[in-house]
Amino acid sequence: MKKTIFNYPEHKGGSSNHWEVGGRPQCDKCAAEFGIAHSIVSRLWRQFQTTGTALRGFSSGRPRGTTPADDRYIALQGRRNRRQTAGEIARHTTHSTGRPISRFIVVRRLNVGGLFARLPVRCVPLTPTHRRRRSLWCREHRNRRDNEWERVLFTDESRFSLSSDSHRILIWRKRRSRSHPSNITERDRYGGGGVLVWRGIMLGSRTDLHSFDAGSVNGTRYCNEILLPYVRLFRAAVGPEFLFMDDNAQCHRTVAAEQILESEDIERMDWPARSPDLNPIEHVWDFLGRRLAARTLPPVTILELQLALEDE
Repeated sequence: MKKTIFNYPEHKGGSSNHWEVGGRPQCDKCAAEFGIAHSIVSRLWRQFQTTGTALRGFSSGRPRGTTPADDRYIALQGRRNRRQTAGEIARHTTHSTGRPISRFIVVRRLNVGGLFARLPVRCVPLTPTHRRRRSLWCREHRNRRDNEWERVLFTDESRFSLSSDSHRILIWRKRRSRSHPSNITERDRYGGGGVLVWRGIMLGSRTDLHSFDAGSVNGTRYCNEILLPYVRLFRAAVGPEFLFMDDNAQCHRTVAAEQILESEDIERMDWPARSPDLNPIEHVWDFLGRRLAARTLPPVTILELQLALEDE
């Protein structure tokens, strides 16, 4: 190819001077014939005029630190124990192969294999009994229609803190600037104060957001602040088909709460233990948390937090 390119003007009846700056038409014609860019032909010709050759010395680049078998071994370790760090996998691979392998190579090989470092999804611990009861509850209720679900009032409590630890707020920062004051967010270890709220939702309706004052919620407060002013009114509005759902918290299952539900003829839905993910109101709490985190001026006092929750 080299001989053909540089003899192109002669065997076409041209002159070698056409390859110089004034010979662009010949360069374009030669590049079009071989399907390459004009700049490549021009650069090779300048190199040939200077050195007398246009040969290019090819190199294989930096040698790979791992073999294909090592790559498969690294990916296998990552899948077998997903909690291993890249440094631990690098040490195990180095010990097995006898060649030094850095954690950066391990990260790249895992990424090629489709494995990336991410936070694990959190869930409550479940025993076989919990799983069996959850599965049974889902099978019993999977065929319910909308007109059956629209008479169910789903309720729950949630706590919102002034110092959020939800990890939803991200910042843009340069490398090696983690400890710069502009990249640091102050947060108390135990949240720095917060608000415990309650709400109920059902198809086409919802209750007001109720904020509990300071102190823990016991059975008496649950009856006086939730069951009587909210649940009893919804029972009267919906009718005898009304179905009340609350979880198995201790304050929900007191004798006083059972007596009020029985006296008001309020039917309670059976609910499996350790099943917060089955309650659709969890989506409401997640939405509220995201809206609070997205505020330009986050609340700094308990009163501001209560007002922000009510506004959202």
